[in-house]
Amino acid sequence: MSKFLNLYLPAAGGTALILGSAYGLSTRGYQDDTVAALQTQLEQKEVVVADASAQAAALDAQVAEMMAANEELLARAAAGGGLTDPAPVTEVAYGLGRPALDEEIAAWDVDVLPDGRGLPVGSGDVWTGEELFVDNCAACHGDFAEGVGNWPVLAGGFDTLADEDPVKTVGSYWPYLSTVWDYTHRSMPFGNAGTLSDDDTYAIVAYILYSNNLVDDDFTLSNENFLDVEMYNADGFVVDDRDVLEYAQWRAEPCMENCKDSVEITMRASVVDVTPEDDMAEEASAAHSMSDDTAPAEESAEAENVQASADPALIEAGQGVFRQCSSCHQIGENARNGAGPQLNGILGRTIGGVDGFRYSTVMADAGAAGEVWEAENLTAFLMDPRGVMNGTKMAFRGLRSEEDAAALLAYLQSMGAE
Repeated sequence: MSKFLNLYLPAAGGTALILGSAYGLSTRGYQDDTVAALQTQLEQKEVVVADASAQAAALDAQVAEMMAANEELLARAAAGGGLTDPAPVTEVAYGLGRPALDEEIAAWDVDVLPDGRGLPVGSGDVWTGEELFVDNCAACHGDFAEGVGNWPVLAGGFDTLADEDPVKTVGSYWPYLSTVWDYTHRSMPFGNAGTLSDDDTYAIVAYILYSNNLVDDDFTLSNENFLDVEMYNADGFVVDDRDVLEYAQWRAEPCMENCKDSVEITMRASVVDVTPEDDMAEEASAAHSMSDDTAPAEESAEAENVQASADPALIEAGQGVFRQCSSCHQIGENARNGAGPQLNGILGRTIGGVDGFRYSTVMADAGAAGEVWEAENLTAFLMDPRGVMNGTKMAFRGLRSEEDAAALLAYLQSMGAE
């Protein structure tokens, strides 16, 4: 081994010793820092656990108080406490919310009670209500409150409540006018609730009353005469006494098996036009066609020619438009006078010329003057009844478009004479 190598090895060994010592010292310092950090974290977690334990103990105390209050309530109910008894007072404080401001309570306190409490000052007449009803309500309820499709019917149905399939409308069923006003004001029109003013609501409710023949066409509803309106079914409801007569049954153990000897079907969805069966739907469609589409057997040859030459699509569209008229007028075989005269053979007929129907003065005068329903004047009348014949009793605002008028005229022509 050379002299250089002999000198180098001791030097290298000394350097390694120095580096090893430095590493050891640094490692020890790192371990001390790590231990201190872990000890700090442990102390923090102990504090968190202590806080959580305190919170859990407080919650347990609240739960115990609530359970005690609930047991007290159940004990009172078992002892015969009625459903109308005041709710038990508990001193449990939940620490939530704040007292409501008077302005906030007033904003929510908008209900109208049967005795008139809550009614705002305002008024609205039948004819204004008709215009508002057509614009805001007729899409679902029809121009005359007769209902569209499965949307609710609002008028008619009198003396049907004892039937197997009663017609529950504002006129036949609702006992309080306040319910009509309150529901209309807060929930209508559909999809745009709460947009009706107080006066608008009075007017629409007045029109609904008129549609049910509960008021005359010159009636104005207001907060002052609101309680003077007598609803048809005002005496048809009784005080809810189920807490006395039925509460004991509610507390009994329910029957879970073999509760009845036999089960019978008492109603089908097809009866209320929800999910009609195919064969029943076809029968209904055929019956509808027989009553509405079939021209009377004694039609004149001229009417048959008109029917044959008219556009079938236009006649079909007119039949759809006629639904707006069907609540008052009948057409087709065995058509009779109703709220309005039957319309068989109206084209070419003397105005106000149907026997047995009581026309308005303006209609009777037109007939006395020899005026006849022709396509031109009938179209004008259908578009604007009160504008063409001021004083007519027909409660209809008018068709929305000339296309509807042309379609309806084609349908009326297709039905021919009586």
